[in-house]
Amino acid sequence: MTQSVTLDALDRRLIHALQIDGRASFSRIATVLGAPERTVARRYHRLRSALVVRVVGLVDSRRIGMLDWFVRIDCTPDAADALTAALAQRDDTSWIAPLAGGTRLTCMVRTAAAGPVTGSDGGRPLFDHLLRTAGIRDVEASCVLRPVAGVGGWAGRTSALDASEQAALLGPVPQSPDGPEVLAEASGWGEAEARLAGELAVDGRADVARLAAVTGWSASTVRRRVAGLRAAGVLHFEVDVSPSHFGFPVEALLWLEVAPARLGEVTRALSRHAAVAFAAVMTGRASVFAMVQCRDTGALYDYLSGELAALPGIGRMETALVQRRAKRAGPLLLPAFAERARRFPPRPAAHRVGHMR
Repeated sequence: MTQSVTLDALDRRLIHALQIDGRASFSRIATVLGAPERTVARRYHRLRSALVVRVVGLVDSRRIGMLDWFVRIDCTPDAADALTAALAQRDDTSWIAPLAGGTRLTCMVRTAAAGPVTGSDGGRPLFDHLLRTAGIRDVEASCVLRPVAGVGGWAGRTSALDASEQAALLGPVPQSPDGPEVLAEASGWGEAEARLAGELAVDGRADVARLAAVTGWSASTVRRRVAGLRAAGVLHFEVDVSPSHFGFPVEALLWLEVAPARLGEVTRALSRHAAVAFAAVMTGRASVFAMVQCRDTGALYDYLSGELAALPGIGRMETALVQRRAKRAGPLLLPAFAERARRFPPRPAAHRVGHMR
């Protein structure tokens, strides 16, 4: 559980700087922020130690032959805590949230893409196991086709720096003459890259020496590979911080049924809405999924009845309030949920979520 911490102006400027470049040196960030380097470093380490802020390295699933799924699980009240705890321990799950009401939870799941090349069933074994787990009544999985909002960071935490300060943090990005997809393919992806990504998912600011030890590469190779993967769009860095620290404690999930002819218009509009932390086009009855952050339920109503209602082509909308976040973008850092799973084990069954590895 994160500690109660109030972010001041310097904290917010630091978080915005890290969203622009999660691996920027403290000296470079300090120059832009106009603060002593020691102060900037101390602020980050204090926030990270309090589990308020951390930088995580994330991989674009599509570029490494993987798929992301948004999964909704309906379960019995007595199974919800243990199921949440078990899912939180898995490396292939993120953004786990029990919903208000106590019998539904949501999460993102990453699987290999289905097909003869990958030799994978595209997540079917996991979904089948979930359906056979005691206490689970229904599972609905929708494949994420394309993120359309929030990939570069939620606007609520990326408004502390002015344009010139942001430009100072943005370095030149190498480009392939044949486009980013070719550059991504040329960059390659193997076991060492997977170990690199795993370490950066835990700590996006892990030093080069640590990354070299994990991958078996030299320090110069680590620097070159990280730069190449970033330039190819395979690897990017996200600031993992609860929106509640910015005064937006209410999180709602939206499922929108959008007419195909209006899909582009609606998604472009969502990418400009300040309340939208993330949105994606996906398979299923609801073609668009969005995470919305608000100051209170009144502000949520204003958004739904105002900006969202003004968009053409939305035929049906479903909303749900998030009760809490059991896991965000990066791996779980504390053993709290493992202890919770031990104290509240699921009822006996042939297949348990915690054993699906």
